[in-house]
Amino acid sequence: MATHHTELKWIEELKFDAFQNGKTIRIDANPDESSTTGVRPKALILTSLAGCTAIDVVELLKKMRVEFSDFGIKVSGELTEEHPTTYHTVQLTYQVKLKNAEDRDKMEKAVNLSQEKYCGVTAMVKKFADLQVGIEYL
Repeated sequence: MATHHTELKWIEELKFDAFQNGKTIRIDANPDESSTTGVRPKALILTSLAGCTAIDVVELLKKMRVEFSDFGIKVSGELTEEHPTTYHTVQLTYQVKLKNAEDRDKMEKAVNLSQEKYCGVTAMVKKFADLQVGIEYL
């Protein structure tokens, strides 16, 4: 069974550095978002979701021999009003430019496989939020 590890170190004010696999992520919860030097902790969940499913979909498209020239994911989450605030709705939109329009069914299959079988972050997010998924063809 795999185990992941992260270490967190306070820097100053509401700034922390998270260390994982020799890499550093700055976390900053400064209320003035225009002067932050890092990412917000809750938003990292959205980033993790995008990263997890993106890896799945790109790997699946390559196995299916689907050619694309552009790929990205937009994620937004709506927070509850009451504390502790949590995401109650998460919108995940895949954006892709396929070489052949006939490959749209393969793109949809790759997204469905990621969402239903492979992406562990998706499985976790679905436990606390309504996850809405769409595909935008560029």
